[in-house]
Amino acid sequence: GKLENYGQSVWFDYIRRSLITGGELERLIEEDRLKGVTSNPAIFQKAITGSTDYTAEIESLTAERGLDAKSLYERLALKDIQDAATVMKPVYTASDRRDGYVSLEVSPHLAHDTTGTCEEARRLWKALGRENVMIKVPATPEGILAIEQLIGEGININVTLLFSKGIYEQVAEAYMSGLERFVEHGGDLGRVASVASFFVSRIDTAVDLIVAKRRSTARTREEGALLQSVVGKVAIANAKMAYERYKELFRGGRWHALEKLGAQTQRLLWASTGTKNPEYSDVLYVEELIGPQTVNTIPPATYEAFRDHGRLRASLEEDLEAADDTLKTLDQLDISLEKVTDQLLADGLRLFSDAFDKLLSTVDAALEATAAKAGHRQSYVLPGPLKKEVDAVIEDWRVNAKVRRLWARDASLWTGADECEWLGWLGVTEDQLAHIDHLRSMAEEVKKNGFSHALLMGMGGSSLCPEVLKETFGKIEGYPELHVLDSTDPAQIKALESGIDPARTLFIVSSKSGSTLEPNIFRQYFFERVKEAVGPEEVGHRFVAITDPRSRLQAVAEGDGFRRVFCGVPSIGGRYSALSDFGLVPAAVMGVDVERFLDSAEEMVQACAPCVPVGENPGVVLGTILGVLGERGLDKVTLILSPGIRGLGAWLEQLLAESTGKQGKALIPVDGERIGPPEIYGDDRVFVYLRLESAPDGEQDAAVARLEEAEHPVVRISVPEPYAVGQEFFRWEIATAVAGSVLGIHAFNQPDVESSKIATRKLTSEYEATGALPPESPLAEGEGLQLFTDTRNAVELSEAAAGDRSVAGVLKAHLSRLGSGDYFALLAYLEMSGRNDQQLQAIRHQVRDAKRVATCLGYGPRFLHSTGQAYKGGPNTGVFLQLTCRDAADLPVPGQKYTFGVVKAAQARGDFRVLADRQRRALRVHLVGDLTDGLKRLRELVTQALAA
Repeated sequence: GKLENYGQSVWFDYIRRSLITGGELERLIEEDRLKGVTSNPAIFQKAITGSTDYTAEIESLTAERGLDAKSLYERLALKDIQDAATVMKPVYTASDRRDGYVSLEVSPHLAHDTTGTCEEARRLWKALGRENVMIKVPATPEGILAIEQLIGEGININVTLLFSKGIYEQVAEAYMSGLERFVEHGGDLGRVASVASFFVSRIDTAVDLIVAKRRSTARTREEGALLQSVVGKVAIANAKMAYERYKELFRGGRWHALEKLGAQTQRLLWASTGTKNPEYSDVLYVEELIGPQTVNTIPPATYEAFRDHGRLRASLEEDLEAADDTLKTLDQLDISLEKVTDQLLADGLRLFSDAFDKLLSTVDAALEATAAKAGHRQSYVLPGPLKKEVDAVIEDWRVNAKVRRLWARDASLWTGADECEWLGWLGVTEDQLAHIDHLRSMAEEVKKNGFSHALLMGMGGSSLCPEVLKETFGKIEGYPELHVLDSTDPAQIKALESGIDPARTLFIVSSKSGSTLEPNIFRQYFFERVKEAVGPEEVGHRFVAITDPRSRLQAVAEGDGFRRVFCGVPSIGGRYSALSDFGLVPAAVMGVDVERFLDSAEEMVQACAPCVPVGENPGVVLGTILGVLGERGLDKVTLILSPGIRGLGAWLEQLLAESTGKQGKALIPVDGERIGPPEIYGDDRVFVYLRLESAPDGEQDAAVARLEEAEHPVVRISVPEPYAVGQEFFRWEIATAVAGSVLGIHAFNQPDVESSKIATRKLTSEYEATGALPPESPLAEGEGLQLFTDTRNAVELSEAAAGDRSVAGVLKAHLSRLGSGDYFALLAYLEMSGRNDQQLQAIRHQVRDAKRVATCLGYGPRFLHSTGQAYKGGPNTGVFLQLTCRDAADLPVPGQKYTFGVVKAAQARGDFRVLADRQRRALRVHLVGDLTDGLKRLRELVTQALAA
């Protein structure tokens, strides 16, 4: 509302049924002094597929014969626009017809058809029957002719897709000509209104891309500096110059004659004001365009961001000289702004047409199915008392408007610390869809260059989403096969290296902070390998980086001449970054249709929006169930996934464990356990079944039905097809944030991950200084195994073993510590291979079936960046068996004394040290000889221990 003090009106770039029926629109008008609403076919389409907003009406309308998709869409949309206009009517009246408008667009397919545009605009205007609506018409040459005609008939027009000052002048001219025509026919000018929607951020996206390409071939340092000087400045400079022209146009004699007859100026409306480039402020295009007689139509995520941390000042008329200089520099660099804006208009029309077609296809599908089937179908079965508790918390979220507070980034929902700084993921799909060209161009680039493989090197949040995509989509024809490296195990690195041709591989170094140990040493190692294969001149072109702006990795990548550097969003933590560039650049490289993927994800975003009734909000309901059950001791979240989406489990493991495992609380995710009969499970489990509808598993279906019959808590989630994995990323991010709130913890930090990193750094530094890790003595040894632990655990195990210091005796004593409500975690610092996995899975299931406890299996060091947080910061209910081995062959880390084997050993020891510091029940088994024989012997000893 404070923008009003600067003469600017805020309109909301968002509309859907529940925004109106749920009272959210009225609240925005009352509390934020919202002045208008603009509609969007893409949002409307997601609301149909991703919610139940329109289900009942679609069902009733399908009975009407001859109703096609466009007619049905219009029936639904017209009602929304009419209802929103009714809510906005008091604003319209109070502002003397200046504000209070709701906009609806003509079909974008009519953009080059003046007659067709006029006919459709008249029809919509008449059908709406509201004086405070505007019809959106694009600023094509044909559209401008239609604008003059329609204004001349007294129809309010929102001119859209304006990018250039020159075209804007034509639009203003058409508006004045239309008014003159209207007054000639006896019209009342006081009731005609128009805005000129000037698109902003897309200009920077386009120009910045041109500059980035030109900088890589800049001949002199001066040229490079000149190119850099326009980065991120052109859109605002262009808008400021358009505003100066607005003031000139609506100041002359021609205008004054119309003004005397009651006409109001055609205000400039800033559109496309969400920020894409993470190096720029997320409220840049709101803060820098504040000025009188303007409108800013703001998308929801940017709206909440500006409410949270936007700064107010009269910025629009500041530094006009600098703005002019920016545009002159562009000319000097021979970058044609006219060509850029012409292309943006063409692209904008294509995007609008695609969105409109998608909308009609969605409506078509809804008609055929007789009811819109929400892509987020979710159901749950809970015992009566737990269901009551969940219902009570859902009601609390409704009464206290907590979903709106979540979207408004209200840190008091959690601990009141810095949570508000970590919610950038809420708006990331909208941003990615609006600025998707960098992903498209990356996909085209790898295809054109004929890379056979792509190797992503990262840890945790940087590697787990790409791994989900690799396992879900496999090798896509015409694109490189994606591999993921997130292990310091020398055998693992060697196995990956032997499967690729370094000369034909694209290496993706992915690290949010840019200083994470593992991605950096992976980069050092493969940079040397590639240099040997292609030479020092070419090596940089085989690498791209994904990192946060201004990180150490960005500096290294630019210094080493990497092909590209993609920037993350600083307000998105690693594990919430799947739908940012950390997940989507690898997706584009491997050939995933990122637009389709994001479209699917955006459906879930709309399903979880603040205007959706809380009980119908899939993310909030899921998070409430997990949080409430977690509080009641049902904290082992057991994931059952259809084979086609099994890879999602490891990503969910990290999200849940790292977000909730602190202050002695945690949701312990159980991934990869074979589903068993109901009686082998304790009363500390909640089961979540993610069923891939396009490829279900009959045995899983039957087993889950048996769990429900036995009154185990079960949540079922239908995943329509593989691309709907994008929906799951967002559903579970919302759910995890909500569960964190219910548990009363900070859902976005990871203090114990940091403590493990510190312990590892200490040991690697010691190795660099002395050439050795500190010596240690085994508690017991024999049969090719050595057992290690800390002093406290050694005393407890000796007592439990009743003096039996053999390997078998100590192992039996350790497993005897498992009790009701505990979980068993195998922490394996070994190569992730099918052969090793088979043995480890056998061990975990032996323990589960004998002890009736939940079991976890994680490979080190990758689990350190995920479940490691819950093991150390969560409740002291874990019994840990860490496995290390003698590496058959080691690999050097270029530029360091330590090797990959030494790093892995330091990580295992650092991990164990922190477990011990947290008073955890932990034992390390070191496999001295052959790895296969050692695992086989360990399995035999576990069998004996459990039998005894």
